Amino acid sequence: MGASETKVASGEDGDANVKEAKPTGTPTVVFVLGGPGAGKGTQCANIVRDYAFVHLSAGDLLRAHMKSGSKDGNMVAEMIKQGQIVPSEVTVNLLLEAMRASGKDRFLIDGFPRNKENRDAWETTAGFDCDFVLFFDCPEEVMTERLLGRNEGRTDDNIDTIKKRFKTFRESSMPVINYYDSLNKVCSVNSDQSPEDVYAQTKEYFSKFA
Repeated sequence: MGASETKVASGEDGDANVKEAKPTGTPTVVFVLGGPGAGKGTQCANIVRDYAFVHLSAGDLLRAHMKSGSKDGNMVAEMIKQGQIVPSEVTVNLLLEAMRASGKDRFLIDGFPRNKENRDAWETTAGFDCDFVLFFDCPEEVMTERLLGRNEGRTDDNIDTIKKRFKTFRESSMPVINYYDSLNKVCSVNSDQSPEDVYAQTKEYFSKFA
């Protein structure tokens, strides 16, 4: 069984969701979600290559902000050091700033929104919603094998930490996916396949951007 218990769009219905009308001048935004080890990064790289999207990682932007030496970046670093939760508005503003700086109008936002607070902050601060959510659905046992098989020296890829990450995803991120599914905005991909087969399914949702 995959990480999801939700019924999500696929095939022609999913493509119809992508074609939903929106105000002129609004950037195209795709939220990319999936459990740890679902293969989001690999597929985002393919989409960037073939469809001229900009790939933004909320986590990467936050880490870069903390290392920037700015007053605000230092404040965020101190909050994390103290075990405090960084306000979602900070993350949203970093994303919007990166979008403006890119000069482009097509964006894959990877690993966001992670929870309801993230989603609420995006809706309040950005003033526009995503075009759709690209959800990579994969069984936890498969994701575990992938994470343990990584040869990247990551300290967060031990079995206990992996289980905690799955629990967080189920409890915090799946409700976000279910919310967007209720709006018919979830395009689901079975990522328990080879990277090539996963991308073949993923491309179906991006045909209008070719």
